[in-house]
Amino acid sequence: EKGGITEFGRSVIRRMEELSLTIDLAHASNLLIDDVLDLTNRPVIVTHTGVKGVLDSPRNLSDRQIREIANTGGVIGIGFWEGALGEDITPAAIARSIKYVRDLVRIEYVALGSDFEGATTTMVDASGMVLITQALMDERFTNDEIRAVMGGNVIRVLTETLPNG
Repeated sequence: EKGGITEFGRSVIRRMEELSLTIDLAHASNLLIDDVLDLTNRPVIVTHTGVKGVLDSPRNLSDRQIREIANTGGVIGIGFWEGALGEDITPAAIARSIKYVRDLVRIEYVALGSDFEGATTTMVDASGMVLITQALMDERFTNDEIRAVMGGNVIRVLTETLPNG
């Protein structure tokens, strides 16, 4: 219903925190995102989304949400489809959204969020990663920044949040 979290949901979040589970806020409403960010003390992720600063879409994250997710130490995956990017579904558009997040909160908090699972059509498949790499290079990202976006940031969050062993 696009509402916030229920009391049962609060208990689930508390239990997830106890179990060291990582919360993914993809597909969450704005109210739910805010409620979860108020409840959690661990890094959260948004596996696939866009940013309102590039495209004002209901599913995209606001600057405030981006900052709050970064403050948890989490990561935001930039999607490859029209709802995340607008009509310009190109590697350059993906790079612009990644650059927006980098410039707002630093490179450590942004990643690829392809959404390759098949429910949506993307303009590239896994073989097109070289095109996104080139678009990041064209935007003057450093090699270290590109490594971070291409997987390093997600590896960092998983390494920090998964239980030992």
